[in-house]
Amino acid sequence: MKRAITLLGVFLIILLARWIAFPNSVSGTTSHESPVQNTTEIPDIESVDNGENAFSLAGEGLRKFIRYSGFRNASAGHLIMIGVGLFFIFLAIKYDYEPLLLVPIGMGIIFGNIPFFQADNLNMQIGIYQEGSVLNYLYFGVLKGVYPPLIFLGIGAMTDFSSLISKPRLMLLGAAAQVGIFLTFLGALALGFHAQEAGAIGIIGGADGPTAIFLSSRLANGVNIIGTAANGDPIYVKNLIGPIAIAAYSYMALVPVIQPPIMRLLTTRKERLIRMKPPRAVSRLEKILFPLIGMLVTTFISPNSLPLLGMLFFGNLLKESGVTKRLADTSRNSLIDIVTIMLGLTVGASTQADRFLTTDSLVIFGLGALSFMVATAGGVIFAKVMNLFLKGDEKINPLIGAAGVSAVPDSARVVQSVGLKEDPTNHLLMHAMAPNVAGVIGSAVAAGILLSFLL
Repeated sequence: MKRAITLLGVFLIILLARWIAFPNSVSGTTSHESPVQNTTEIPDIESVDNGENAFSLAGEGLRKFIRYSGFRNASAGHLIMIGVGLFFIFLAIKYDYEPLLLVPIGMGIIFGNIPFFQADNLNMQIGIYQEGSVLNYLYFGVLKGVYPPLIFLGIGAMTDFSSLISKPRLMLLGAAAQVGIFLTFLGALALGFHAQEAGAIGIIGGADGPTAIFLSSRLANGVNIIGTAANGDPIYVKNLIGPIAIAAYSYMALVPVIQPPIMRLLTTRKERLIRMKPPRAVSRLEKILFPLIGMLVTTFISPNSLPLLGMLFFGNLLKESGVTKRLADTSRNSLIDIVTIMLGLTVGASTQADRFLTTDSLVIFGLGALSFMVATAGGVIFAKVMNLFLKGDEKINPLIGAAGVSAVPDSARVVQSVGLKEDPTNHLLMHAMAPNVAGVIGSAVAAGILLSFLL
């Protein structure tokens, strides 16, 4: 009760301050012109009394101070987005939902929605979209797709591909899970999005935040010209980087919530109890050759995926070569941590209320959820199809098909958790990691394919 009274008192104080400085704002008649335009002419010092002049200057200074304050420029949208940022931080701290991602993103959302005065002829260099601001410089790494490849370098340096090397056929599950990307691409087209925008939206189904940011920075960045208006003016693609990135990372964090019901719905208890043979031992030579061969094969198939897959396999080679331990340690620790902070903060800050609270954002979140669910179902169903051609102990537990999405290692952990609930002695984690890392490769290849015919 005391907290509620305190909050009410703060609100009344803010309202009173606004009414004193701008009595017309209560009735909604306050002008939003530039403060320079609203400023009354300062009287000549020589023509008025010094005391009167001082009071006039002080009053005008106070009005300017309030006019520029966040209280004066706050809107319902700002408060809603700040609430969203606080909710992300709450989820990360209270329930440990992807804290390394949601804490920077949540803080970034708050950064991006601190209200400040804006006018056409005024650049205070505060917001992320204002040229010259610190956030604008950091956001350059998102717009130009600099951060995602560095994230992939770190992922490669911390990933063990042994399970995939020992059972290469499980790579098909990672490929099958990408069906959600292309189906959502078609759905976005049907809803009226331009092809470039639809391609960027579809990639959410891979549950791979860096890939989603990389693709949207190329296709839905607000810069590309996609047509010409009747009067000859260029038509620009929408800037959807913020909504797409937030949706992708949100669904990555919600993997333990979204995937288990779909997995149980599409499998029988008998299928969930299937035991798989332990993966064979993989030699050091195989581990060294895999990133080299993998990069050549995947980038020859999809050259546009080189920035992502090239860095992924490079990071893995640093890990497996055995002679670049310092570089591998830097890539998977310091470097990826720094880039994650910059990426999360700037992506969160890009969700300014006036750009994020739109119908497009709601549609993107809906399509993203559908895409992620279809991807999960696609992996599980394809595992069941593969079992039609396998016999005996070669059969696959269909649960591991859900790990075909790119949420590493969360999807694999979910598979392990669901499997243990059915049989506490049936450990599926080592098997699920194969389609999980294959999903990372598959989503990057899918991104490259979309880029090849949309850009």
